[in-house]
Amino acid sequence: MSESTRTARTARAVAEELLDRTLDGAPAGIGGRPEWTVGGAGPVGIDAGDERAVQAACGVMEVHGRATGAPAPLAVDYVSTVTGVLAAQGATAALLARARGRGPLRVGTSLAQGALLTVTQYLAAATAAARDDEPLPPGSGTGLATLVTAEGVRVEVETLDPTAWAGFWRRLGVTPRAAGRGWLPFQSRFGTAVCPLPDELRAAVRAQPLEAVRQAGAVHGVSVVEVGETTLPPRLAPWSIETVAPARVPAVQVPGGGTAGPGAPLAGMRVVESARRVQGPMAGHVLRMLGADVVRVEPPGGDPQRALPPVAGGCSVRFSALNHGKSVVEVDLTTRQGRDAVGELVAGADVFLHNWAPGKARELLLDAGALHALNPRLVYASASGFGTALGPVPPIGTDYLAQVHGGLAAALRPAGEAPAPSLMTVTDVLGGLVLAQAVLAGLLARERTRRGCRARSSLLSAAALVPRPGRRVEPAPLDLPLATADGLLQLGAEARLRPRDVARTVGAAGIDAVGERLKACATDVWLAELRAAGLPSVAVRTDLAGLAADPAFARAVLPPDADLPYARPAVPWTFTEETA
Repeated sequence: MSESTRTARTARAVAEELLDRTLDGAPAGIGGRPEWTVGGAGPVGIDAGDERAVQAACGVMEVHGRATGAPAPLAVDYVSTVTGVLAAQGATAALLARARGRGPLRVGTSLAQGALLTVTQYLAAATAAARDDEPLPPGSGTGLATLVTAEGVRVEVETLDPTAWAGFWRRLGVTPRAAGRGWLPFQSRFGTAVCPLPDELRAAVRAQPLEAVRQAGAVHGVSVVEVGETTLPPRLAPWSIETVAPARVPAVQVPGGGTAGPGAPLAGMRVVESARRVQGPMAGHVLRMLGADVVRVEPPGGDPQRALPPVAGGCSVRFSALNHGKSVVEVDLTTRQGRDAVGELVAGADVFLHNWAPGKARELLLDAGALHALNPRLVYASASGFGTALGPVPPIGTDYLAQVHGGLAAALRPAGEAPAPSLMTVTDVLGGLVLAQAVLAGLLARERTRRGCRARSSLLSAAALVPRPGRRVEPAPLDLPLATADGLLQLGAEARLRPRDVARTVGAAGIDAVGERLKACATDVWLAELRAAGLPSVAVRTDLAGLAADPAFARAVLPPDADLPYARPAVPWTFTEETA
């Protein structure tokens, strides 16, 4: 099976799996699955089923490769998986619109649109009209956060608390000054995709056995997780839904008798979101793009991430990229007045979603039981790092530890390269998309039961969706980005299957000489030659800012404007009214 065929099947298989799960409790009488497609060349201009070429053309390779110094592919069908989730979301939203009085909708998306959505925050940062990035401290020449102990064991450490960070390093003999210099790049890695830690920190871990590093973490509340050739854990359900409210409630029609336009299948629905970082806000972002009214609940003074650089137009562009278009209510959830304010919002809402730490909802008296008592038709959705899969006291539930436990830290890197999580937030983005699909599944189930429900998902359950080979393999010489006179070129799937034809087209003496021969001319020259020979290939995107100016992406990427001074992906679905 060619890579093009395999990745196209991955997207379709993921979409079908999620739709099967979604429609298991769907209401009768709304008809079968809407017509949906994953395809079309999109802005890439080549086979839309070519995972590696789309990663190259849309900037995924650039972001993933930052930490190691050059664009590099994710060695799994990550973009195909994301796109499969998008297809399921579009199809489910179309079914919801039909159940609420709309006519049938035909849905479309593409691998390129899925790829662009995964780099939303990085694209915003690269194109901010006025940037004030803080310079990162000098590091040891590596941008990865993975550390190596005295026995050669590779570990990831995680904490969101600067006090815990300082105590951990103090116990390992690091000076407060060196530990302080490491905090900014460590916390910034979620947005920058690099982590140039000071040499002193890496040296301190190299001087200690694994058990000493673990003890330091245990004393100060820092998660320390070994990174190895982790295999995929037992198959996890992407989400769970429980109908919990006993009161039956009437169906809700789209305001105005279903007059919303075809681009807004969730028009008239309200989502209340109390979430931070990426996973929860991404879910709200998706639901807003589908037409829902999303209200963010933030602490007094606003979410602290609004101040994270780069800032443009008075707000962090990375924060704005996932939260623009949402209205905001500032409340103190630790007070009775704040909880009452949330209750008032929830009483008239369709969805409440959060990604609070385990136990936080009960502590705040805002758990599912409390909010269903106020609104029995509510879809109460919560996201976590690990759910219950790792026991009652899991590690800190962040992207990179989810990659380790989900087997992605090894699988997304080829054989011969040491396992390490990608500093691109692969599970945060995918986890947010899976949470949004869980919400849509809950809304559709509500059409059948006329009852509210509780939906749960996790970063780990999202990671489990990504297919991976049984063993890591070495890439062939022509599989990776190839240097030209002025950039990098990625051969398309068809070209990679015909290496001798590639060698003949570029005038190389043999397959092994292709790389050297490509350095003789510019990328555009070789692209023209290869395409003329029926060997489609793409330029590897090394500057995300160029996406906003590239005519090929004119419909897929929205340029900076007066309201949003940064570029962002366009809505990743098309909804077309089906005609008789």
